Formats: sequence, structure tokens, C-alpha cells
Amino acid sequence: MTTALDTDVRPEDRFISAFEVNHGQALNGTNASIAQQREDAIERFAQLGIPTNDLEAWKYTNISKTIDRPYTLSLSPEGPSLDPSDIAPFTIDEMDAHRVVLVNGHVDESLSDIGDLPSGVVLSSLAQAGEEHPDIVEEHYGQYADFEDEALTALNTAFVQDGAFIYVPSGTIVEKPIFFLHVTAGSEPLFLQPRHLFVVEDGAIAKVVEAQHSVTEAQTFTNTVSEAFVGERANLEHYLVQDEGANASQVHTRAGQQEDDSVYSTNTITFSGEVVRNNATIEVNGSFCESNLYGLCIGKDEMHVDNHTQMNHVQPDCSSNELYKHVLNDESTAVFNGKVLVTRGSQRIDAYQQNDTIVLTTDANIYTKPELEIYADDVVCSHGATTGQVDEEGVFYLRSRGLSERRAHILMLQAFTDEVLSEYKIDGLRNYITDKIRRRFGSYFE
Repeated sequence: MTTALDTDVRPEDRFISAFEVNHGQALNGTNASIAQQREDAIERFAQLGIPTNDLEAWKYTNISKTIDRPYTLSLSPEGPSLDPSDIAPFTIDEMDAHRVVLVNGHVDESLSDIGDLPSGVVLSSLAQAGEEHPDIVEEHYGQYADFEDEALTALNTAFVQDGAFIYVPSGTIVEKPIFFLHVTAGSEPLFLQPRHLFVVEDGAIAKVVEAQHSVTEAQTFTNTVSEAFVGERANLEHYLVQDEGANASQVHTRAGQQEDDSVYSTNTITFSGEVVRNNATIEVNGSFCESNLYGLCIGKDEMHVDNHTQMNHVQPDCSSNELYKHVLNDESTAVFNGKVLVTRGSQRIDAYQQNDTIVLTTDANIYTKPELEIYADDVVCSHGATTGQVDEEGVFYLRSRGLSERRAHILMLQAFTDEVLSEYKIDGLRNYITDKIRRRFGSYFE
């Protein structure tokens, strides 16, 4: 089922009207709390409205203009039918993984290859998990992604239907990565709102890879919300590859909560997209935790990529590392707004935050704002940002060793990105990303 959004009224009113018309087309089931969350969320969305440049957090990203288009709201329980050949270019064959394919936010079992999972591990759609594991879903769903101050999180919560679900029980180690391949398909402009929930219980270990691609030339907007719970002594590595093409825009909101002695790492790389906004928030709800946020944007044409992070230290004796890098070509634009919050009483925090950018043309733009907000006195926290061009002395040195100017520039850019790529702990994924970056840099100097 699809619903055309009325273009004769304000964008906010279009969604509110669509919610009223399609009230039953959502992840309600028999769960009264989720149904109530939907009602509360649409009411909050009506109060907040779509973000504009008047808000400090959206100063450099005009998302309202991108949303104000004649999209069709996808409410179908299934995505369009695709063949294995349609997804073949995106499967990362070198990476041995439990693969789940989602088409327009819905799991397609015919294209998935889950294989044998450790006992107790659940890997399914969110809708299926709501029916078969309601206790787990109710305990964690909507607990970490707060829609009170985020209009698009509220919008996603109001229209939630389906998405990806992972449950790793206590003490379980999932050796192979869990790979969610998200594919956007269809002939009409679509507005999609998938919802994901990852639960990694005490002492469990998992690696999650998400890759976003598109097989349509139509304009699309994807408003994703992903929640992650990392239990005591648990370890979750989360990788996101964004490459949906020049006609795709998205807001991807990630919210994670950590318990004592846990490790949570996120790594996002953006290759394409018209307007891309990534919100990443980690709430450290335990002591002796390690949190890592890494990001890389390889800009070209008129891409606009905005990475907005919030690292909340609310317990003592924790560390966090944050590193985002951009390589911007043509008329591409990147925004980085990262904030580290250390609350009163959260002593002995070691927090590092850095944003580095290489700008290759005079028409490319970077807006950067690393922030520290500290209310404790026994901490070691630092932040910084650098912007510049390729080191021509380094290029000269490489050319003096017999390399062409083109090859020298490519090697310099690769060296710049290697600090982020070294954090990719999955060999097949790292090789896949490295090859894509090499080819992109090669296209810069043709």
C-alpha cells in the first residue's frame, strides 16, 4: 500500500493527514505501549515541525527543502520483487556473513542467506520480532531514540512498520558479521521510514554491517531510526556504508546505550547521496565503558553530508574516541557537529574528538563545530578540527620517486583516509571499502 502525500499543504500537514488516514498500517500488533508511542510521536511531530535552518543543529543543512517534494509514502508490508542479479553488485562476496536483504525497509527472505546462527540468536524483521519476541521488543523499543526533541525521530516512530532486528543472548559470540543489505527500489518517488533494533545482552559479542544502495532513478527520502543496546561486558561493532546514488536523500538516526564494561563502536562511510544527515548519539549508562565513533565522507558533485554526533558521559571511568574525516571534491559540502558531554560526577573521563578535512576545489565547503561540555574536574578531554589541501611537498616527494602526479595524489588521499579505515576489523569489508575509495580517488584526477 502507498499513499501520495498531498503537495497542496505544508509538509507537516501532509504527514499528519497521512497518519490519520493510515492509522492501522503500522507496527501496532497487540502491543499497547507501541501504539501509544505512535500517538504521542505524531503529536510531538506536529508541535516540533520539520527542522529548518533557524535551528542551530540544522544551520547548514536545509532538510525541509528536500522533504518538501511530491513523495509517495510507502506503507506496503512487502517491497518490490527483485532478482538475485539486482543485488549482486552489492553483496560484498569477500565478506562471509549472515546476510539479510531488506527492500524498501522490509525483509526479503528469498534474497537473504542467514545460514546457521548460534543458539538463541534471533535475526529477523522488526515486525516478526514484535510477534514472536514481544517481551524483548517492548523492553528496548523506543527507549534510546528520543523523539521529544527530534522531529524526524518522532515522524519515524509515528509511522513505524518494519525494519531489522537482532537479539544476541547473554554470553553468546556471533563469529560471522551480520550483514543487512538495504535496497531501495520502485518507479515512483518514495518516502521510506525503516526502524531497526539491535539488542546485545551481557557478555555477548556481535558485528553488524549495514549497506544502503538503490536500484531506482527516482528521487527518494529515507528516514531511518536505529536503536542499539549493549549490555554489561558486551561488544558491538556497527558499520554503515551509504551509497544510494545522487537522487537519494536520507536522515539516519542512531541511538545506543551502553552498560558497565561494554564496548560500542560505530563507523559510517558516505559515498553518495543528494542530502545525507547522520545523527549518532551514545548514552554511556555504565562505568569502565569504551565508545568509538568514526566517520568518513568521500564527496563529489553536489553531495551534502552532515554528521551530527552526541557523546554523553553520565557515569565515571569511561573513554570515548571520535574521528571524522572528509575528502571533498567538485561542489560537495560536509558538515560536522560533534558534542561530548561530561555530566557532574562523571569523573576520570578520557574523551578525544577530531575532525579533519581535505578540500580539493574552491567550490567545496566544510562547516565544522567540535564541542566539549564538561561539568567534572578530573577528566582528560580534547577536541580539534583541521581543514586544508593535499600536501604538495608529499606529492613532490612521491613524484621524485618515480610516481606520476595522478598516482601521487591518490596515494596521499589514501594515506589520509587510512586512519579511519584501520578501524574496520572485518577484512572483507575493509578491502571492499578500500577498493571503492581507490576508484573514487582515481576518478578525481582523470
